[in-house]
Amino acid sequence: MGKIVSQDELILLITREKRNGRRVVFTNGCFDLLHPGHVRCLTEARSLGDLLVVAVNSDRSVRGNKGPERPLVPQNDRAEVLAALSSVDYVTIFDEPTPRDLIARLLPSVLVKGADWGPNDVVGREEVEAAGGRVVSIPLAPGYSTTRLLQKIRKAASAADREIADCHT
Repeated sequence: MGKIVSQDELILLITREKRNGRRVVFTNGCFDLLHPGHVRCLTEARSLGDLLVVAVNSDRSVRGNKGPERPLVPQNDRAEVLAALSSVDYVTIFDEPTPRDLIARLLPSVLVKGADWGPNDVVGREEVEAAGGRVVSIPLAPGYSTTRLLQKIRKAASAADREIADCHT
């Protein structure tokens, strides 16, 4: 068994880890275009406990949350890239709009989200805090955003298309 596991496998692994006194940190996201902001956030999240679990939105979940043009990278590829990071211990994919059910089953010691999420908007907050865990908001690395990267790519592609069209006129 590698770092990428099913939710059921994850529950078994984390139950054993918690029984052994290890502090589990959980975060989630689309991670469509992995950038330094993601890497820094995951590294900081990992520093808050003994192991880091990352739940990745499935392709269907991303489309539901971000629109029909997303994701750009398929779910298994996104999971593979995340699993390659030394800060990440386990990766699982969830198909629902939010990971609330998974969080309620795992009950991590620490639930981490980026600071772009308001304290009352963090899914799973109630469950984690009721079980004695805590929610941590990590500041975003300035200048990094998947949406901003996509805008730059689309702008560059549009400019290239205009140049090609100009050459043919």
